[in-house]
Amino acid sequence: MGTIEVPVLIVGGGGCGLSASVFLADQGVDHLLVERHPDTSRIPKAHYLNQRTMEIFRQHGIADDVLAEAAPLEMFGKVRWQTTLAGDGPMDRRLIHEMDAFGGGELRESYEEVGPVLPAKLPQMWLEPILRRHAEERSPGRILFHHELTTFSDEGDHVRAEVRNVETGEVTTVKAQYLIGADGGRFVGPEVGITLDGPPGLVNTTTAYFSADLSEWWEEGTLITHFLSPEDPDLSSNLIEMGPSWGKACEQWGLHFAPGPPGRWDAETVIPRIRELLRLPELEIEVHKVTDWIVHAHLADRYRVGRVLIAGDAAHRQPPAVGLGLNTGIQDAHNLAWKLAAVVNGGSPDSLIDTYEAERRPVGRENVDWAVSAASHHQVVIDAIGAGHNIPAGRRGQRLEAYFDPSPNGDTVRARALEIFHTHRGGCQSLDMEVGFGYEEGALVPDGTERPVRVPMRNVHVPTSRPGHRVPHAWISRDGELLSTIDLTGTSGYVLITGPEGTPWAEAAERVAEKYSVPVVTARIGEGGDYEDVDGGWAAVRQITGAGALLVRPDGHVAYRSTDAAEDPEQVLTEVFAAVLDR
Repeated sequence: MGTIEVPVLIVGGGGCGLSASVFLADQGVDHLLVERHPDTSRIPKAHYLNQRTMEIFRQHGIADDVLAEAAPLEMFGKVRWQTTLAGDGPMDRRLIHEMDAFGGGELRESYEEVGPVLPAKLPQMWLEPILRRHAEERSPGRILFHHELTTFSDEGDHVRAEVRNVETGEVTTVKAQYLIGADGGRFVGPEVGITLDGPPGLVNTTTAYFSADLSEWWEEGTLITHFLSPEDPDLSSNLIEMGPSWGKACEQWGLHFAPGPPGRWDAETVIPRIRELLRLPELEIEVHKVTDWIVHAHLADRYRVGRVLIAGDAAHRQPPAVGLGLNTGIQDAHNLAWKLAAVVNGGSPDSLIDTYEAERRPVGRENVDWAVSAASHHQVVIDAIGAGHNIPAGRRGQRLEAYFDPSPNGDTVRARALEIFHTHRGGCQSLDMEVGFGYEEGALVPDGTERPVRVPMRNVHVPTSRPGHRVPHAWISRDGELLSTIDLTGTSGYVLITGPEGTPWAEAAERVAEKYSVPVVTARIGEGGDYEDVDGGWAAVRQITGAGALLVRPDGHVAYRSTDAAEDPEQVLTEVFAAVLDR
């Protein structure tokens, strides 16, 4: 039995845990990651990477590798509802409705306005190997798959854990300052008394992952295609491209069936059901996996107990609607990494880590509730055209026929349904849910301003530099290089953004950074400054004068804002860093 000492032990090698490893490595924090499975995920699972996640990946040098394998936006920027995929009946292959989604189509411009990189579609089975490669390159020998945590204890000033090599049975003792449970809530959280609060499992969903050539019938361009059967509500389902090629060239698929009892099909018996649903009785199908999974709406009562922290699915579980699950977990890790770095590198007291729960748990609450609301509302959309389970069998066909009726009455039916479909923008156009979350308390200094009122459907994002919010995006340039203001935030330090008249802030920041031994980069944006404000974009969103200042944290969220000059900027920044770092 050997012993390893590291500042941080990460338990779980999924999307959240591997991201945490990358982020910690970039912050200069030594750590060990253990994952009980021999390899990364073999099933697609989450497949939408939202705009904020892609910004984070861009910051850490991962985005280009993700985009090289991901579906481009024009290949997934819609949501579609139709009757069947194939078939030659009068109600087969009928398009019910489609709408732009997740930054596609007419939404693209509004998404481009608020960030330097757009969302991407890459299922977890293709994403995790990329994250694992980056983690192993940054931390050689520290990423241990097929190793399971068997026991651990919080000793007050450290965590002592035992890790077993699943292949050999060899047990290693790990002594760490902190333990991150990114294990989906299977072991770490329950072991320290953390509970996931929420209603019992909402519904059981069966998903078939399979390979088939659907190029003859498939309409390209959707993140998800919902099939609403005019005959049998149990045939209502949704089909999703799972790559690794995209569009008509897609080889693998995920088919989510309507809710039903677990164990209803296996890899053999599900094949005729897929053929029936798609109206392709002769389709050649290779089934890779059939899974039954429960849709949950749970939030952990705590994100921290002593030296144990949780993130990702261990902290929150929600319906897949809106695609918030994995993204929220990656953003948890991003928030936590810089704080752990500040503590283990000796710059801040342990109490700084308490701000992780203070900041991220309210976001987890909001995201769980939003996903539940969007998932519930999808049933309203189905009912609007008469395809729901509560529509009597004899009337389902009549309702759908009325929807397609070319008469004036049909026009009215479609107009009414269109108004219901339009409300689905809260589920697939909620840009503000992706980039608009902010922290009301935590490692920041409030400036007394009220939290901006958000558009109820969250489909419009209004940038703000208010403390706690993500720094607004604008294009700037230096020596001919085009950058986003979001690119100014490094992986280990703060950035002080000011204007050409903000030299006193910049000079004060250098002195305070030396005093606190904290890296701070200064950036004066505007004519005569360090960076040019391209087309006045920064002036339009900064919400400070050219003599004001923003202090931005390593995770890109504003820690402090002064709308104008200060009489003694050094004293102000001294107090700000003392508050943010809890020193």
